[in-house]
Amino acid sequence: MVYFHKTIVHVTKPCVPASLSKIMKYTLRLIALLVVTFAQAQIPVTLPTNPTENETNVELNQDMLSLRWKTNIVDESCQLNLNLNPGKPLIANMGIIKNGTYNAIVSEVQPEFILNVGKRDLTPEKGWTIFFDKVPTRPYTQHLLEFDKQAITVTKNKNRTVIHISEIHAPQFTGNLEITVYNHSPLINIAAVVSTTQDATAILYDAGLTSDKGFKNLAFAKTDGTLTQIEGAEETSHNEKVKYRTIMATNGTGTLAVFPAPHQYFYPLDEAFNLAFTWHGKNYRDLIKKNGIGIRQNPQGDERFVPWFNAPPHTEQRLNFFVQMGSSTPARLLEDVKKYTHGDTYPPMKGYKTLASHFHNEYIMNVVRKGQDAPAEPEFVKVFKDMGVDIVHLGEFHYTAHPKGPDHLRLEELKALFDLCDAVSSQDFLLLPGEEPNEFLGGHWMGFFPTTVYWIMSRDDNKPFVSQDPDYGKVYRIKDKAEMLRLLELEKGLAWTAHPRIKGSTGYPDAYKDEDFFKSDRFLGGAWKAMPADLSSPKLGLRVLTLLDDMNNWGLHKNIIAESDLFTITQENEMYAHMNINYVKLDEMPTFSKGWHPVLNAISSSQYFSTTGEIMIPHFTINDKSSGETAKLNANGEVKLKVDLSYTFPLNFIEIISGDGNEVSRTRLDMNETYAFGTSNLKTTLSLKGKKWARLEAWDVAGNGAFTQTIYLE
Repeated sequence: MVYFHKTIVHVTKPCVPASLSKIMKYTLRLIALLVVTFAQAQIPVTLPTNPTENETNVELNQDMLSLRWKTNIVDESCQLNLNLNPGKPLIANMGIIKNGTYNAIVSEVQPEFILNVGKRDLTPEKGWTIFFDKVPTRPYTQHLLEFDKQAITVTKNKNRTVIHISEIHAPQFTGNLEITVYNHSPLINIAAVVSTTQDATAILYDAGLTSDKGFKNLAFAKTDGTLTQIEGAEETSHNEKVKYRTIMATNGTGTLAVFPAPHQYFYPLDEAFNLAFTWHGKNYRDLIKKNGIGIRQNPQGDERFVPWFNAPPHTEQRLNFFVQMGSSTPARLLEDVKKYTHGDTYPPMKGYKTLASHFHNEYIMNVVRKGQDAPAEPEFVKVFKDMGVDIVHLGEFHYTAHPKGPDHLRLEELKALFDLCDAVSSQDFLLLPGEEPNEFLGGHWMGFFPTTVYWIMSRDDNKPFVSQDPDYGKVYRIKDKAEMLRLLELEKGLAWTAHPRIKGSTGYPDAYKDEDFFKSDRFLGGAWKAMPADLSSPKLGLRVLTLLDDMNNWGLHKNIIAESDLFTITQENEMYAHMNINYVKLDEMPTFSKGWHPVLNAISSSQYFSTTGEIMIPHFTINDKSSGETAKLNANGEVKLKVDLSYTFPLNFIEIISGDGNEVSRTRLDMNETYAFGTSNLKTTLSLKGKKWARLEAWDVAGNGAFTQTIYLE
């Protein structure tokens, strides 16, 4: 039902004498004109057609739209009051109702968005699948999105309530504002959903909340985790390096936190530098004049390759951020916000060990081989341990060393790497040697052996494939792809395409999918990272998920492993936003001295799942068969699917992806009934008739995700 506020004039046809007909007709026309004019001056509000769908109470009272919903705390609710007056800030106030008393945390607050608009380099061979672009080196524009209250529609879908407000716009972009509240949680998502008709567009955005009154106090955690509070009345703006990507405002009776989606907001870069991802103060970027707090991106990035976000024509780009309210102190609220990312760690899970892959820290060449003083535990090792990473697979010597020799330098470098890994590994942590060799096969690829292997990436005709060295023992020399495969087979190693179909692997593994080495069980498949980035997608890393489907339809049993592909690793860095993790089924941690064969065996047999960290999939079976195994279909093709999930943000959807060798099918299960910090134990029957494989993905409302490996069907 559509409502116009204040006064509604009802007009009925009067019974009048004929002598008054002309006068009344004129009067009716005048009244009708006044009604139309009056209606156009108001903001029409469409309330939910299913008001009892969830427990969020939606009330319309004159110029105020109020939402009230319970949190997960007894006798506590959140309240959001929106001002429908076009000349007023959108959020009249928002706060917490505790034991029946409402305390507004902020008032007269406006969501603000700054949009940077640049040009994408759409080279024919890459198109939108590009990393090697430097958007800020070309002219780009920056705009404060303008917000005109024109109409409001409130919808309910299970435990979500969404307020759609039109319209919001900038040059070449138009769209709406969306505010989503989540039942049983003090969490709110605020998004400018905009699109453009322009081709070859790349974007970046800053966002936040502003107030004419300002904020009493602000709080944030410094990069070392120390909580800092400052006065909220500021005459200038400041870009702040913080930990946990969060900035807070407090008034003494409650606190409000602003933070981005922990991974989706961060487009791919080589470096995970902390680029001051929050802002506070007045006159931010000379565009936002009021006092505010918010999230930001440095348009220059790490000053290497800086691709920003893709914004293809007619796609709905969600420029969004989260707000969380609390009735207590900033310290307490920050602890609540940290729970969404487990405090930027990967929590332990019984029967699993965490594995992170593809790091070009270059510690050997930059520190060890230069003779610099090295602590017993290097900083990068402590970073991984603090994050809950059990096993690290390195990618050392990335264009910094001597992979092809001279032989003595190559062997010395490998020995230094092995010694470092041995020295810092323990019963609780494994630092494992690895490289991105990029020789022999085509494109870029990662190598992973289950023990220390000395090998040189070249061989003269007068030297043998393998020889015995008095200092290093067995040494391999490789001259081509056939010998590379032979080495992998002899030493039971694994290889896979690094960053497939992008960067230095553009066109791969497709170009060698018919090669013997690719068909071998020693070639795992490819690696997953959210690259490129597109804010219109509810998923991350579609490029690689599509590759997994393609490899399945090629009839090959291949896997995808999560990779980070990062360089510098420091405590100050924003590591969590740029990382992902693999949970590998291992009952106990292997030791470095005895080799780490169980790690490679579990990976090659698909006994793991990959995640950004917020969603866990400890169990997934089809007809009681798990990833890497083959399930039998009955005559009707019906199967019993079981999956156990745990998650921090409310889930968005689960998707079962399957294929018949040619086409890919998707079954999406809406998970809008889920609350934050929940678990789901799904048991369902579905038809996979004619399918040859199936796998599962789960995605939450912040774009965080997890996915399994493939179960094969016959």
